[in-house]
Amino acid sequence: MSSVYIVIEDAKDWKPYFPSANVITVQDYLFGERSAAPAGTRIINLCRGYQYLSMGYYCSLLAEARGHRVIPSVRTINDLSRKSIYSLETEDLDALLNKSLGKDQAKTADTFTLDIFFGRTAHEQLGDLARQLFEVFSCPLLQVEFRHSGKWRIKAIRPKELTKLTEPQEDLFADALDNFSRYVWRHRAKRRARYDLAILYNPEEKLPPSDAKALKNFIKAGKSLGVDVELITRKDYATLAEYDALFIRETTAINNHTYRFAKKAESEGMVVIDDPNSIMRCTNKVYLADLLQKNKVPAPKTRILQRKDLKRLDEVMAELGLPIVLKIPDGSFSRGVVKVSKADELFNAASELLKKSDLILAQEFLYTEYDWRIGILNRKPIFACQYFMSKGHWQIYEHGPGGEVGTGGFKTYPTMEVPPQVIKTAVKAASLIGDGLYGVDLKQNQNGCYVIEVNDNPNIDSGVEDLYLKDELYRVILEEFVRRLELRGRQMQGF
Repeated sequence: MSSVYIVIEDAKDWKPYFPSANVITVQDYLFGERSAAPAGTRIINLCRGYQYLSMGYYCSLLAEARGHRVIPSVRTINDLSRKSIYSLETEDLDALLNKSLGKDQAKTADTFTLDIFFGRTAHEQLGDLARQLFEVFSCPLLQVEFRHSGKWRIKAIRPKELTKLTEPQEDLFADALDNFSRYVWRHRAKRRARYDLAILYNPEEKLPPSDAKALKNFIKAGKSLGVDVELITRKDYATLAEYDALFIRETTAINNHTYRFAKKAESEGMVVIDDPNSIMRCTNKVYLADLLQKNKVPAPKTRILQRKDLKRLDEVMAELGLPIVLKIPDGSFSRGVVKVSKADELFNAASELLKKSDLILAQEFLYTEYDWRIGILNRKPIFACQYFMSKGHWQIYEHGPGGEVGTGGFKTYPTMEVPPQVIKTAVKAASLIGDGLYGVDLKQNQNGCYVIEVNDNPNIDSGVEDLYLKDELYRVILEEFVRRLELRGRQMQGF
């Protein structure tokens, strides 16, 4: 069972709190008996500062070198050291910040400081914001400064020193630490599984990559393989390091928490699907179009458009013909995709989409009654489906004005019954992205087979993708996790 150490700079720094054998000095951790603590030891670094080459910095640096799981990580320390880095991570929190503080706070002051202890704060109305900031920057004590100039913005984020806490803050810190220690580094006395796998999902998602029954099937398959599969949500970011592997079963995007989960899992040395590079490559259709073209993978004729191209749309129509399909780079489930049949429609639609992205795609329209979806794992096909267009529509998904979503039917095939050209093209396209789990969408007509896109987070739903292999499909996927975990173990042992 993993030990937990709370590392402080000087023994007197812990004077306001109850003594504990788990509290040690940084000198002891770096040079004393605790320096030989086994891999997997948990470290909560509460040194007075984390400046580059300081004792606090070396505490986290050597913890990672020793295979210990430490908070804050060196990456978090480096991110917090430069505003140009952390400001990119906090842009999507502006709306929550302004909703939480509102205009009333601005009437009394144009600056505001928030202290956060393991994701908790004394300001109840900012509790959700504090938690999300801790998810992004997992540092035990944070001080966040806000400034109001038209609207509230984060001016600065910095670690807060343990010795600088007021008496009321000491009580809040002690309570937060106790809660964090029990929750994050919780003991697993009954653990018998070889590995722990976390599945990230969103129970509120309308079009999840896996439905509830499929998730249960993953848990069931895990038991048969000696893998403890546990469902987690975005609120469990701080506990991620206690697992051996992460499987993302929530729609991914570069600008949301799924990418942060993938990055953190990778930095912790965990096996992760979808990995950050696959998310980055697959969620941007501009990247994918360029990649397929350069590697001579058949795809519909495609042009990448920017605003100046609005003056040359006649050239685009001459090259691609009408109708034309326009796409924003990061759309999913048929969202952000428009079909136009006339010149004026093309101009209007392209103009609107270019307000959302500096680059968009224009693609020739290839109508088929269905799209092939080939599931690829580690460069091998594992399932095959035909997804039929939604009735009376040209796409698989039809999004209604009230948020309702219409879909067509499907057929599931053994991969050996799929035309070889379809399988070969799908494997080639997926291999350009990586060796993870992908769903390659293709259209097939009398002229050949064409890749529409490569999805890093393909659907695995009960009664659809698993209709042929049934329980074996879930087992195949989890066996790949086991294979990678065992390979990682051998590499760590030097074999």
